[in-house]
Amino acid sequence: MKERIAKSFDIFANKLVQFSQERGRLYWWVFLFVLAFTLVSIAPFPGHSQLPINQNQSEQICLGDPQQEIRGVWLTNVDSDVLFKADQTKEAITLLAKANFNTLYPTVWNWGYTLYPSKIAESFTGLALDPTEGLQNRDILAEMVELGHQQDMRVIPWFEFGFMAPADSELAKRHPQWLTARQDGSTIWWEGKVHQRVWLNPLRPDVQKFMTDLIVEIVSNYDIDGIQLDDHFGYPSELGYDDYTVKLYQQEHQGKLPPTDPQDPDWVRWRADKITDYVETLFHEIKQHNPDAIVSVSPNPQDFSLNSFLLDWHRWERKGLIEELVVQIYRDRHDTFINELEQPEILAAREHIPVGIGILTGLKGRPIPWQRIYRQVKIAREHKFAGISFFFYESLWNLATESPITRQAALKNLLYHQTQHPDVSNCQS
Repeated sequence: MKERIAKSFDIFANKLVQFSQERGRLYWWVFLFVLAFTLVSIAPFPGHSQLPINQNQSEQICLGDPQQEIRGVWLTNVDSDVLFKADQTKEAITLLAKANFNTLYPTVWNWGYTLYPSKIAESFTGLALDPTEGLQNRDILAEMVELGHQQDMRVIPWFEFGFMAPADSELAKRHPQWLTARQDGSTIWWEGKVHQRVWLNPLRPDVQKFMTDLIVEIVSNYDIDGIQLDDHFGYPSELGYDDYTVKLYQQEHQGKLPPTDPQDPDWVRWRADKITDYVETLFHEIKQHNPDAIVSVSPNPQDFSLNSFLLDWHRWERKGLIEELVVQIYRDRHDTFINELEQPEILAAREHIPVGIGILTGLKGRPIPWQRIYRQVKIAREHKFAGISFFFYESLWNLATESPITRQAALKNLLYHQTQHPDVSNCQS
């Protein structure tokens, strides 16, 4: 479109120049007036640019602003006790507020269960809530929303497990037809060589409806600020050879079977595009039920995300399906950390939406020294990203080599003043 306008304008301008030269000075002034009027007419007014993001404009980038910064933290029920007692949850949010955090990403979908009372989950698993002791007779999401908003913090529920579920979960046992598989028919996927997982097939309409209904249930019933999807909203590329997917592929490929190489580029692309189609439908469902709830995504870097988990977040972002991106860059070396920050997909995304960087603060049995965390936050800020989020709450100050008091003081110093979170309206192109 822009090229056609430019070409037409060139032709028009050349004719006017030729005409004015032939007719004299008076007509030259007429030409200049017409030129000025035309330029004013086609120039966009500030703050009203509505061009789609695939125009690749880069006049203004959504860069970091000291007065607006994502300061997030993920809260999970994996290797953490923060969610299992109401007083512990309240204490955690108080500590985070004192440290000047402004965004909470609490898990709400994990281990094949919801961590809030769910009629949808109950209809498919027989249980409306995770049966773990400490979660009963509570609505953790309602608690988090109330406590977080009292502290002027955003609360964006996180669908941590996505399409993944424990192999022995009620969800997997009651709906075996939902599972995707390898070429040999096996479905078990080992996580960390410890946990046996299975993956729901996101290409199936019934699986899609189940996931959409869970998310719509939340955005319709809670005063949340958004929903966050992550790298589990795809599935491992070694899977996808279940009967349903194979038949669907054959229908669209003149009866041919899928490639035997799981990493075949066309096979990867076909499955990733199917997931993208679903996410586009999901995005509009979310907006229909709660226009104010943003869609946040926290994936791995693009190449790994696409080729290992069939999650093409770059295409999601290009299609306008992401309103906040927090890329998990869990790297030990600063040079590899910087290299990931400078990937073209990340740089392209921050032209249009707030892009934060996910930083690992430690895991159970793998503490991260504070100096590494501090340095990575500093690098992210130097590269003018829209903020940071830490994985995860328990390792901020408990699963660490330094004492909790030392880590809390260091975090308060790092996040030394209160700040508002940025949003997509700050990223006018």
